[in-house]
Amino acid sequence: MKGIRRGVWLAALALLGTGCGEREALELAPGLVAQAQAQTEEAQADTQTEDLMKPRPVAKPVGLALEVDNGVGTPLRVRAGQTFFINQIDLRAAITATEDRGVDGLRRTGDFASLAWQGTALADADPTFSLNADQTTYTRRRFYRSSHWMQKPSIITVMPVDARGRPTGRVIPLNLGSEDRRKFSDDFFIRRMRAIQWTRDCGSATSCAGAHAFEEEALVEVRNARTGATTFSLSPDTRALLVDWTARSGAPYRIPVEQVQSSTWSYGFNIDITPVTPPRADGTYAPGSEVTFRMTFRDGAGKRLHPEGSLPTYNEFLSGQVESGLQYYRGFSDAATTYYRRKHRECNLSASIIGPAQSIQPLRNIVEMEDFLGPEESISIGTPERDGVYAQAMTVPPANKLFGGAYDPTHAGWDAPVRDTFTNKLPLNAEPGTYLVTVKARRIYLGEDVAASRTIEIQVGTRQHTEVELTTGKCATCHTEGGELGKVLHALDNRATCATCHAPLAFELEGPIAVRTHFVHSRGRFDAPLQQCSSCHVKQETTQRTSKSACLSCHTSYPESHVQKFGPIQHMYVGGGRESFQQCTGACHKTHPGSGF
Repeated sequence: MKGIRRGVWLAALALLGTGCGEREALELAPGLVAQAQAQTEEAQADTQTEDLMKPRPVAKPVGLALEVDNGVGTPLRVRAGQTFFINQIDLRAAITATEDRGVDGLRRTGDFASLAWQGTALADADPTFSLNADQTTYTRRRFYRSSHWMQKPSIITVMPVDARGRPTGRVIPLNLGSEDRRKFSDDFFIRRMRAIQWTRDCGSATSCAGAHAFEEEALVEVRNARTGATTFSLSPDTRALLVDWTARSGAPYRIPVEQVQSSTWSYGFNIDITPVTPPRADGTYAPGSEVTFRMTFRDGAGKRLHPEGSLPTYNEFLSGQVESGLQYYRGFSDAATTYYRRKHRECNLSASIIGPAQSIQPLRNIVEMEDFLGPEESISIGTPERDGVYAQAMTVPPANKLFGGAYDPTHAGWDAPVRDTFTNKLPLNAEPGTYLVTVKARRIYLGEDVAASRTIEIQVGTRQHTEVELTTGKCATCHTEGGELGKVLHALDNRATCATCHAPLAFELEGPIAVRTHFVHSRGRFDAPLQQCSSCHVKQETTQRTSKSACLSCHTSYPESHVQKFGPIQHMYVGGGRESFQQCTGACHKTHPGSGF
């Protein structure tokens, strides 16, 4: 249309310029000129409409994610004219080695060599080795903490500069605090500093004798800026951010900055879930029926991030073709580890259903790897007969394509089309009540790294709304000032939905939410005494189910009598192997010293 309008207008101008006077031209082609004028006015109106619809800087400050890898800043593209605050910083230094030195090589070479490494100690070791892609060797992980640079309070400053390195704005100070939050007020809710040794060529699942492929890695992770974070905007001549850290002061990192004037999408991230399968006349779904849902991902202004009916393929994501910033699982190239390594960057997009609400409880039966690689897209997590609750989950792309592609040399599953719908088959014996349907995802776009979740309810077998009775609570006592559950993790504050996906997985036994909560809070900066179970548990009886996973997800040791009876600790998250979720006994541990009950 624009080309046609331009042609008509040029034709009219040509008539005006053939030697005839303006009056003669108008007499010769009054219709043509009138059409040109009308179409010009229409084009101007269209342009104004298009300008109004173009994504503009949003009023709310946008949280930026900064990253430096081995001294090199990851280039940052941002929307010009936007107001920002620093919400996330990831610093990483890594070296390789051919002999087992723990992480001692990091103090001699690499980007963190100048840090104070005194006091470094092995904190946790995972003797459960993971099978490598070659199907013949295994990887072992060891986790180190307590270095002086990890313990000592430190400051990061961020200064915008032009192409010549001259300041273009004020310096932004960021307080990283210390391991003990109570002793030093910091600017981020989550602060984690550690070192990891990876042994990548262990000959068996229990021994690394003769190994010679080691990686030593040090990480700084701070995220979820506290309420009241310093906001700033970038002047048009800003070309980089200089990031200086007092732990290695005087050697600032340079993060290149590109400011874009217009963008296809806006900042922000929202999710819609719409039932495609209509309910019965009374608004309920019948047990035994299949229910399909559509998930729609949008930016903060409500614009779709994908066409209706489809989502990007996994290979499109891997090759950087997803301009909207919608993320898929990144664990194949950037392995995440509960608490110790970049779990926020795993970016596993998933959809799930659990119910009925009144029966929701922790799931302790192990989900096998075969369930992820089987023919069904939705994975059965819980069944009424076995678990007392129905739960299904689906990764996006589906696990049989996502993880199946990793084991397929051709990676054919990674090219498979991806739908924006998922289907759950309700069991014939589904208990009547309210069922919770959830989609969680992550988006990284123009410097913003943000999670989003959405939960809707459906009624199965009854119109009567039913409620979940959670055994833990009081989370908001600590999760405040930027650390609210609606902002951290999956940005999901409905804890009733957590049990759906967080069951023990054969390849990730630490999956259950109770295990992760115990582990993270016992190793992290939890303010209350660890033995005080009443800080989180609402009833004493909820602390009395004893198992290896319940006890050893928090405790790092147990008495020799327990070693003799239950075996040595073999897993840093759950204590042992597949038996770790079975109840040890109903006769012991009726009380916990200092529990508060």
